[in-house]
Amino acid sequence: MITPDALRSTYLEFFRTKDHAVISGKSLIPENDPTVLFTTAGMHPLVPYLLGEPHPAGKRLVDYQKCVRTGDIDEVGDPAHLTCFEMLGNWSLGDYFKKDSIAYSWEFLTSADWLALDPRKLSVTVFMGDDNAPRDEESATHWKAVGVPDDRIAYLPASDNWWAAGPTGPCGPDTEIFYWVGEGLPPAGSNKGTDPDNWMEIWNNVFMEYNRVDEKTLVKLPAQNVDTGMGLERTVTVLNGKTSVYQTEIFQPVIASIESVSGYAYGSDPVKDSSVRIIADHIRASTFIIGDPKGVSPSNVGAGYVLRRLIRRAVRHGRKLGIEGSFLSAPAGVVVERFGAAYPELVENRERIMGDLEREEAKFLETLQKGEHEFEKMLPNLLRNPQKVMSGRLAFKLYDTYGFPIELTEELAAENGMTINRAEFDEAFKKHQELSRAGAEQTFKGGLADQSEQTTKYHTTTHLLHKALRMVLGDHVAQKGSNITAERLRFDFSHPAPMTADEIARVQAIVNEQIGRNLPVTMEVMPLEDARNSGAMALFGEKYESVVKVYTIGDFSKEVCGGPHVERTGVLGRFVIQKEQSSSAGVRRIRAVLE
Repeated sequence: MITPDALRSTYLEFFRTKDHAVISGKSLIPENDPTVLFTTAGMHPLVPYLLGEPHPAGKRLVDYQKCVRTGDIDEVGDPAHLTCFEMLGNWSLGDYFKKDSIAYSWEFLTSADWLALDPRKLSVTVFMGDDNAPRDEESATHWKAVGVPDDRIAYLPASDNWWAAGPTGPCGPDTEIFYWVGEGLPPAGSNKGTDPDNWMEIWNNVFMEYNRVDEKTLVKLPAQNVDTGMGLERTVTVLNGKTSVYQTEIFQPVIASIESVSGYAYGSDPVKDSSVRIIADHIRASTFIIGDPKGVSPSNVGAGYVLRRLIRRAVRHGRKLGIEGSFLSAPAGVVVERFGAAYPELVENRERIMGDLEREEAKFLETLQKGEHEFEKMLPNLLRNPQKVMSGRLAFKLYDTYGFPIELTEELAAENGMTINRAEFDEAFKKHQELSRAGAEQTFKGGLADQSEQTTKYHTTTHLLHKALRMVLGDHVAQKGSNITAERLRFDFSHPAPMTADEIARVQAIVNEQIGRNLPVTMEVMPLEDARNSGAMALFGEKYESVVKVYTIGDFSKEVCGGPHVERTGVLGRFVIQKEQSSSAGVRRIRAVLE
């Protein structure tokens, strides 16, 4: 049996023996990347280095990274899907490529000195080739060289074995590793292509060897990178002979807490078991999101909206288990206790985690009361309907306007001898989902952060703004997050009160003065301690490597940062603050543009 903590440390140690530098995982909230709300993969924080910027720690890296993916929230509840998960990752930035990457993966998985998985229970997939790129025979050859039989190699299309940042940019084939979760040993000829239900993916090696110029044009990249990821939860599952991530010690203590507060014994009823898994997943994800160094609070927009949805969905499934009042703080406390060693920010931010959860639960319980009140107002007219059928349109209004779950509307209708036109509701809900999905396509598309010229200008401008705010408002000001697109910058900072018109004008004038001075922007690589001793600003709570990049803007600003930046401030243009407003308690937000 192997614990999650043991797997993390074993993985880091293995790649340390292969000359990889151990780096720190980063925040769940991406810095200066408007394309996603959360860090969705281990490669996400390494975007600048995958695009060619030198990493301070070198060309071989390894870490573990917490991630959140929201695209399949509705699928959570089955034995495999998770909202929040951990990725163990290693990278080659223009160093080794397919041969060594595949050899390292196989050695770590099968060697008696490391995980010692039975090679007979492993299979792989490789890219089958298409009109744009050839069949990846090179990867297949390397797999055969380490001992993978031909019938355990599946050639699959780009939809399975091709990674791309987006419609253009770095891309390439990947090869994925699967573990047999069926009975006994897999039969001859079995692999992901022939028997998909019995093979669980545990590792993915992405080979970024092309740059996509347009839909039909691929050119070889000068520096070829490897980006690998192993799912910690799934690997712990197979290593311990389990068939579900919820059977492992990652989730069992959380499930025990839910059993205690609900009085329901997990394993007694398939429908209620699904609710337990949803609560366990959602409370774990919510705890990580709130407890992040750049922690998010529930709100109606962006990451805060996703968090609100997770919490409220957990509460709703709590009601299905018979829980009427607030209950999430108990399982959240278990998450903090179990993961605090690997992620000490959870312990540091425990009070905020509990406070946000309790407040959001209370708000949602109020919402449920409002929905029940609105239903009662509708009831006299509904009872006049001889068919005793509530229209799906009215049911959807309760959902869309008041956030009242359809399941609860169905319960209230049944109590009054009615049914709901569920087909009509489902149609309205489907349209609502399509609109939401269309609006979120850009936000959730993932891929590489914007490195355009204008975005780079805004990134540099945030340094000037940060320093100007400290000069005008005081040294208590600290960056709490930023969101940059090619059209504007959004900058969050700690400050207890709204800025006055005079303060806004002074900050804007200071920034424009530094732009007018055409100051040089220089970069040095140095130990983190030396950077702090030199007066460089670093974000409180942020995880930095032992060696960092320090960007200095003339005699004005000095900050630890990953880039990108312009060479001189004179190219930035005129800085204009468009809006200053509250972001959350004790945090203000500035929206600004360059003209």
